[in-house]
Amino acid sequence: MTIPNLGLVCITFGPEVRFRTITLTRYRSLPEKSRWGTLQELYADNIARLKGAAAYCTANGIRLYRMSAALFPMLDLSGDDTGHAVLQALAPQLAAAGAAFGAAGIRVLIHPDQFIVLSSERPDVVLRSVQAITAHGLVMDLLGFSRTPWNTILLHGGKGGRAAELVAIIPTLPDAVRLRLCLENDERAYGPAELLPVCQAAGVPMIFDAHHHVVREKLVSQNDPSVREWVLAARATWTPPEWQVVHLSNGIDGPQDRRHTDLITHFPDAYRDVPWIEVEAKGKEQALAGLKALMSDKEERASQLLGDAF
Repeated sequence: MTIPNLGLVCITFGPEVRFRTITLTRYRSLPEKSRWGTLQELYADNIARLKGAAAYCTANGIRLYRMSAALFPMLDLSGDDTGHAVLQALAPQLAAAGAAFGAAGIRVLIHPDQFIVLSSERPDVVLRSVQAITAHGLVMDLLGFSRTPWNTILLHGGKGGRAAELVAIIPTLPDAVRLRLCLENDERAYGPAELLPVCQAAGVPMIFDAHHHVVREKLVSQNDPSVREWVLAARATWTPPEWQVVHLSNGIDGPQDRRHTDLITHFPDAYRDVPWIEVEAKGKEQALAGLKALMSDKEERASQLLGDAF
């Protein structure tokens, strides 16, 4: 088995990769003259910590990193462009952080919050969603990341029964978002059967999550034959197919438990040739290390068996 590139999601279980934030209530309680300085100090600190995440991933051989979507609070705050102005002022620091990932060959993705629903039936929700995801596109641009799915901005399908509306809005998104956009199946509204036609029609890649699929369809395990079928169907939406990303997680009390385990104890056979895997486990870097050890052991045993056959 060739060990894939395993991705760290946002932070470490330990203190190595952590970020700061501020609540909306706290921000609005600040005098207006203090808001710029507060955000400038927080943003600058988080950019430095992001650069530290690049160093951590480099030191630990991690080539895929999901950047937190909460690094720059208030960036998309309606009626207040302070965050936007502060971020532009910090453009050189952002570029340096992005260059640190690029120099190490680390692929960076982002998965914005669930409140972004491009397929909502409410125009105000759609408007706020576009504003929010546009801000994420700006961040990716300032980091110097490519406007391709190599540097994915990932969303779920959103409101069920509105696939046509989702397909219609995607071409209207800013290039900084549209050219990076990928969609992921979920446990309720958009299983892979519902999401694949959207991805095909809109021309965006699909990130397949076997755990979501198993929970939604009430399957016995992630080794159900349909998992492999959807891995291959999703791969066909990627150009090139070698860029395919999937998500990996296990349920605490069994395959159909939505809650994620600390470590990965089951690796689906269907993922055996997927090159890029985001590991969604509570144990973070501990889960990555454990999975690498498990897969290395399997690879060694397979080599021994092959040697014994000759």
